[in-house]
Amino acid sequence: MKEKVKNNVYWIGKIDWELTRFHGDDYSIHHGSSQNAYLIDEEKKILIDTVWSPHKDEYIENLEKEIDLQELDAIIIQHGEVDHSGGLPLLMEKRPDLPIYCTANGVKSLVGQFHHPEWDYRIIKTGDSLAVGPGKELVFVEMPMLHWPDSMASFLTGDNILFSNDAFGQHFAVEELFNDKADQCLLFGEAIKYYANILTPFQAVAKRKLEEIIGMNLPIEIIAPSHGVIWRDNPLQIVEKYVEWSNQYQEDQITIAYDTMWDSTKKLAHRLAAELRDLAPDTVVKVMNVSQVDKNDLMTEVFKSKAIAVGSPTVGNDILSSVAGWLYFLKELRFKGKKGAAFGSYGWSGEGNTKIIAQLQEAGFEVVEPSVRVQWNPKEEELDQMRAVAEALVK
Repeated sequence: MKEKVKNNVYWIGKIDWELTRFHGDDYSIHHGSSQNAYLIDEEKKILIDTVWSPHKDEYIENLEKEIDLQELDAIIIQHGEVDHSGGLPLLMEKRPDLPIYCTANGVKSLVGQFHHPEWDYRIIKTGDSLAVGPGKELVFVEMPMLHWPDSMASFLTGDNILFSNDAFGQHFAVEELFNDKADQCLLFGEAIKYYANILTPFQAVAKRKLEEIIGMNLPIEIIAPSHGVIWRDNPLQIVEKYVEWSNQYQEDQITIAYDTMWDSTKKLAHRLAAELRDLAPDTVVKVMNVSQVDKNDLMTEVFKSKAIAVGSPTVGNDILSSVAGWLYFLKELRFKGKKGAAFGSYGWSGEGNTKIIAQLQEAGFEVVEPSVRVQWNPKEEELDQMRAVAEALVK
């Protein structure tokens, strides 16, 4: 069923309360999600995006209850990823002549995924527009690498709605759709998690694109993203957050990420936390075992942190696979302006810290000294060495 967004603009998407993982198994979802698609029912009938392919039948069935598909004038596909375009093949079976507006990279994405080069693609660029009714048009803005090369947004004049695609979204289910109806603590927690885990690698691009959008002086009254809430109450608050987050964001926080075999490295991690608390009582300190906590939640804490410490025992002349995999993910996100430290325990070879330091440096962290390495179970005087690590991190 459709829900009114404003005037003749309707949400016609899918709220997915059961969804727990996204991007394969790479992103955790704790509070459901949504795939937001929209219908503009003016002189021209325009669809903006579809839903994920598992929900395509439901999407088309709901759409056919609201409008004769033969009356549709166009569909805007703002991003070819299948959580947005999954319903497109079924729609095109019913309306093979329907024009598809997308970027040039969008054509490549859609043809590559669905193998239909014969569809009627209409390539758009920033500043292009499409009239939809008296005094109303869709103005298009390319948003490459937010977060795919084909990404774009659309601004509906008159109603002043920015259909922002993945930007400003969250994986967060809100049955009532709008930001003023959501639990605000959960909403902003999910928003920063989404930015930290999906958009951080592209934050330089995000910063430039945000400056471009702000420079257009669009009279934005509603921001309608592809996931999560529709921002109608002070919609620019999420734009302001993105500006803040895109500027090498950090809070007064230090996160300790570690794994352990027989608790030696665990003891070092907890001693470091105690030393940090003693040295900097106003600093938030979080201790997280990478094999026990959700990796996306942990990465959100790293995003908020000014510094991190990573610990692992040496095993097989290397570090634990849990820590190694997490460090690879850390490198993927390309954080800037943060400190890092290494610590760990070993039995006979002890290469672990060297491996951690190399990975932290590759991930863009400024690695501080000392790097504490303890053989076997740490003695009290060895635990005392964590004081120097704490001092380096808060300096």
